[in-house]
Amino acid sequence: METILQFFNEQLIMIYLLLFTIILGFEVISKVPTILHTPLMSGANAISGVVIIGAILLIRQADSTDYVSLILGTLAVVLGTVNVVGGFAVTDRMLEMFKKKKK
Repeated sequence: METILQFFNEQLIMIYLLLFTIILGFEVISKVPTILHTPLMSGANAISGVVIIGAILLIRQADSTDYVSLILGTLAVVLGTVNVVGGFAVTDRMLEMFKKKKK
């Protein structure tokens, strides 16, 4: 428990920044018209790819006893992968709408 409190005390600015970006991202995305959501999803796939690479680097550099970094890195890899796969699935479904249908 002591190490978790120490981690939060050391990373307080980063935690505030994370919370701020989550709120800001939600506000920005909620103001986007629905017709633009799918093109934005393609951009989010690229960002999630960067998140996955950063998480892999975090896991690789973390000590085997640093459970907080290992858990957060693993969580970032899993959630980033889900976002990328979901984004590609949505983009693929959108592109299917523009293909000519076979008779």
